[in-house]
Amino acid sequence: MGPGFLELPTVAGRTHVLDRGLAPDAVAGLLEFTGEHVDVWKFGWGIAYVDRGLGRKLRLLREHRVVSCLGGTLLEIAWAQGRAEECLAWAERAGLDAVEVSRGVVEMSLDDKRELIKTACQAFTVFAETGRKDAGAAASAAEWQEEIAEDLAAGATWVITEGRESGTVGIYDGSGRPRQDIVEAAVGAAGVERVMFEAPRMAQQAWLINRFGPGVNLANIAPDDVLPLATLRRGLRADTAALSVT
Repeated sequence: MGPGFLELPTVAGRTHVLDRGLAPDAVAGLLEFTGEHVDVWKFGWGIAYVDRGLGRKLRLLREHRVVSCLGGTLLEIAWAQGRAEECLAWAERAGLDAVEVSRGVVEMSLDDKRELIKTACQAFTVFAETGRKDAGAAASAAEWQEEIAEDLAAGATWVITEGRESGTVGIYDGSGRPRQDIVEAAVGAAGVERVMFEAPRMAQQAWLINRFGPGVNLANIAPDDVLPLATLRRGLRADTAALSVT
């Protein structure tokens, strides 16, 4: 939407927002004014488990046709305690649309992750995350490809590439620069249309848009960055102006 006098790129990429504990009124305001730019809403960490406003926020997300997703860390902890099925049952009762299945915190084999994805797929859309939250446990490009292939074969709909809210692990080095071999491995395994790149920093968002186009799927976007990202996708900022200036 806009005045309509500019020729701008067509944008079809999905934007995945990270909720770090917003109050329901803040969510309502954000969705009222920027909801057209939000596709997935992830309740990060264990926020959903302790959020008294969860029910109201889920109703708002449904009204705006935004997919609600449970963050992977909560499910990992539940799995480590032998309570993954209880966690999934609770999430279904709460009305969440999707769950993230990851192994970024606890020690989980690929076989165990695959079984957890299969279980979660019975009731949810699954976002399967690849990558560890510990920068010292970085995997090779070949290992990323293997894990992503197994996740998709198990029934995952989307692949999430780890970046955390800091943008310094997974597909990024300690300074936040993209690890290009890992990025290309993820795309090679799943296709760019099925990958959601965690990209909390503006420079990372711009790099991915310039590399794959404005339709690239970007995740872990801060609520305050939804509109700034929309301008990046449309070539309305210096970092991506080449998309709209020829």
